[in-house]
Amino acid sequence: MHLVDITMFYAAEGGGVSTYLNAKSHWLARHSAIRHSILSPNIRGADTRTPGRIEIPAIPFPGIHGYRMPLSVGGPARVLRALRPDLIEAGDAGHCAWAALRVRDALGIPVVAFYHSDLPRLMRRRFGGAASRAASRYLTQLYREFDLVLAPSRLMVEQLAGIGIEDAIHQPLGIDAEVFHPHHGPGMLRDKLNLPADARLLVYAGRFTAEKKLGLLVDALRMLGKPYHLLLIGGGGDIPLDPAITRVPFCRDQRVLARLLSGCDVLVHPGDCETFGLIVLEAMACGLPVVATGGAVTELVDARSGVLVRPDSAASLAEGIAAIYRRDLAVLGAAARRKASQHYDWNRITPQLVDRYAVLLARHCHVDADLQGLRAAADMARSELGRSEAAQYGADRHAADRYAADRYAAE
Repeated sequence: MHLVDITMFYAAEGGGVSTYLNAKSHWLARHSAIRHSILSPNIRGADTRTPGRIEIPAIPFPGIHGYRMPLSVGGPARVLRALRPDLIEAGDAGHCAWAALRVRDALGIPVVAFYHSDLPRLMRRRFGGAASRAASRYLTQLYREFDLVLAPSRLMVEQLAGIGIEDAIHQPLGIDAEVFHPHHGPGMLRDKLNLPADARLLVYAGRFTAEKKLGLLVDALRMLGKPYHLLLIGGGGDIPLDPAITRVPFCRDQRVLARLLSGCDVLVHPGDCETFGLIVLEAMACGLPVVATGGAVTELVDARSGVLVRPDSAASLAEGIAAIYRRDLAVLGAAARRKASQHYDWNRITPQLVDRYAVLLARHCHVDADLQGLRAAADMARSELGRSEAAQYGADRHAADRYAADRYAAE
């Protein structure tokens, strides 16, 4: 059996879609004999030598953060059809989606759409309400053609229902809880950054682009003053020079990212446009409480694991940051870790996705040993997860206790 993902949002520089597709690929390789391929115009250079990573013809396109767009529908459709897939998942609403539908019609296979990007909101912000309404009509026409539409948050499911896609299914993304976990106390990173022991170390990780609203975070940091310091992990835009801000380039290695996150106190996420907020979940798994403003991130953060503040207000963001330091960061961080690891580990999330694939394939009369193997892999993963949860809970509690002891010692 051959599962194929096609999207313009897969890139070496990371991002939530890339993390999701890589995690799916690794899970399938470990738990099944299913072949998995990823097609993207942004797979270039060394990535083309990775098995199952295939570049499709494309050109640079302004305003989409460095992603490349396929030249046509026909080009990716020809590459896609040559792979003889049994199921296709399209991860964007452009040429890749129409190529998937074209191959569906040619081969009689099921196609899935995953709604990763809030296109109407993007169009409204850049071009106004008329463009946003046109984008909604376009998505309605497109997604009604798919056998299954997935969305990473309940907020996006509701948005799709509002434009007439009423059968979209909530399918959250996940994290690798063995990679993202509390590594050590905050002192080690402070030493590397030449910060005093009493520095209050905030972190943001992601693209430095307008919709992330980093200007609000910079303004909030200036309102707070000392002893607050901000670690920015990522790139893609200009950030003003400030002695209270340290920039670190994008971390392709998730283990390096996890160590950086673990060395900080609090993740601050100023944007309210996320369709899911994977970095928030990764930080929570590392034992960090979160200050967030809105969007789908509000489905991940609650009063036990962080603080939610009013969007588009630097003053509100500053108040939320100050407020979280008046609470017990160790307790908040331990709750954040438990929520992320117990509900969003890829070993729990990917079997959900695999089950959805199996149902679609069965409806298309694809009942063979591969399909049975797909279901068996999901069942086995769930069984293993159930057996390991008690042990994992104990390990998490031990890590949380050690994390709290380190933090109290630092104070």
